Amino acid sequence: MNRLARRLAPRTLRGRLSLVALTTAALLMTVLTVVFNTAVDRHLQHQADDELRDRAAAVATTVDASGPHVRVLETVNDSLLDANVWIYDGTRPLEKPPSATADSALTRAAGRLAARGRPVCVTVHTDDPDFVRLCSQLVSGPRNTATVVTAVDLAPYRNSADTLLSGSLILDAVMLACTYALTRLAVGRALRPVRTMTDQATRRSAVNSDQRFGAEDQPAELARLGTSLDTLLDRIRTVLRHEQQLTGELSHELRTPLTRIVVELDWWQARPRTAAETRATHRVIAEAAQSMRIMCDTLLDDARDRAQNDSTAPGTTSVVPVLRRLAESLGAPEHVKILVDVGDPGLQAGVAPALLERIVSPLLTNAVRYAHSAVTVSARQLPGSVRIDVTDDGPGVPTAFADDLFQPGRRADPGDGHDGAGLGLPLARRLARAVGGEVSHDGGRTCGARFRIDLPFG
Repeated sequence: MNRLARRLAPRTLRGRLSLVALTTAALLMTVLTVVFNTAVDRHLQHQADDELRDRAAAVATTVDASGPHVRVLETVNDSLLDANVWIYDGTRPLEKPPSATADSALTRAAGRLAARGRPVCVTVHTDDPDFVRLCSQLVSGPRNTATVVTAVDLAPYRNSADTLLSGSLILDAVMLACTYALTRLAVGRALRPVRTMTDQATRRSAVNSDQRFGAEDQPAELARLGTSLDTLLDRIRTVLRHEQQLTGELSHELRTPLTRIVVELDWWQARPRTAAETRATHRVIAEAAQSMRIMCDTLLDDARDRAQNDSTAPGTTSVVPVLRRLAESLGAPEHVKILVDVGDPGLQAGVAPALLERIVSPLLTNAVRYAHSAVTVSARQLPGSVRIDVTDDGPGVPTAFADDLFQPGRRADPGDGHDGAGLGLPLARRLARAVGGEVSHDGGRTCGARFRIDLPFG
C-alpha cells in the first residue's frame, strides 16, 4: 500500500505542493459544505415548524373548549383551515382532513401527538409524500382540553435543501479546480528562479567564471539559497585555484631535482664507473630525492594551511605566546640563544594563531640556521599594523642574491651544508600577503640579517 502510494505521489515539488493545497482546500470545503447544509436543513425545518404553528393557532380560534364538550365552530374559510388538520377532544378525534383515512400513517401519527398532551413536532416518513412534518398545539378550557395537529409536506423544503447541496458541491468542484490550477501556476512562477539556478549550476562554466547566483529581487528563502550557493561556488573556485597553484608549484619546484637525477643516471650509464664515482652518483641522487621530499612536504603543508585559512575567519592572536612557543619548540643549537623581546605583552595581530606560526616559523628557522650566537625576535605595534622583526648575527644575505631571496627554490649557497629547499621565505611572504600583510628583508643591515613581518593589527 505504501509502495503504491509512493508511486502515485507526484515526483515534482510543484506537483506535491499543488496536491497538498488541493487536499487542504478539499478538507476545508468539505467541512464548510457540511456545516452550511446542516444549517440550511435546520433553518428550513424551523420555517416549516413556524408555518405549522401559525396554522394551528388559526385553527385554534375555531375550537371552543369552554363548555362541557369541545366544539368546532364553522367559519367562512373552513375548507382552507381543515386542510391537513386534525382536531382531538383528548384522544377522541373530532375532525380530520377529508383525504385522510382513519388507519393512515398520518392519522395514527396525529393520534400519538394528541395523546402526549403537550405541544410537540415530529417528522413522519410515509409512502406519499415521503416526509411530512406534524406539530401539535393545545387548546385549554375550564373543563376540557383540545389538541390541534397540523401537517405540511416537506418535499418543497427538501427540494430547496437538495438544490443548495447540489449548488454547493458544484461550487466546491469549481473552487478545487481553480485552487489546483492557481496553485500550480503560483508555485511554477515561484520556482522559476530555482530552475534558473539549477540550469546555472549545471553549467560547467559557472565554476570557471565570475557568474553569481545572486540574491537581488528574490524572495527571502531563495535569496538565502542564492547566497549559500554563491558561498559554495566561491569555495569550489578557491579549491580549484589552490589545486592549480599547487600543481604548478610542484611542477616547477620538482623539475630541478628530477633533472639532476636524470643527468646523474645518464652520466653513470655512459661508461663503466669506479666505486667512488658510483657512490658520488648515489649521493647526488639521494640529495636530490631528499630535496624533492622537503619540497613536497612544504608545498602540501602550505596548500593545507591556505585551504583552512580561506574557509575560516581570520580572528585575532596574542603575539607573545606564539613567539615564545616557537622559540622553545624550534630546537636551536646550544651555541645559539633566542631572545623574544616584546614591549607590550597584550599585543594582538589580526590573523589566526596557526597562520602566524606558519609565517614566523620559516624566518626563525633560517635565522637559527645561519646565526653565530644569537637570534632576536621583537614585536611592536605600528599605526594600524603589527611589526615582527627576526634578527640574527650570521653572515647576512649576499647582495647579489637579494633580488632572488623570495623566489621559490632559490638558495644563496646550495652547498652550504643546510637542508633547505628554498621555499620557506616565499611561503611566509605568500601567507602574509594573503591576509593583507608583508614579509620583507632589511637590506640596510650590515651585520647579520633582519627580516620584517608586517601584519594587520588585531
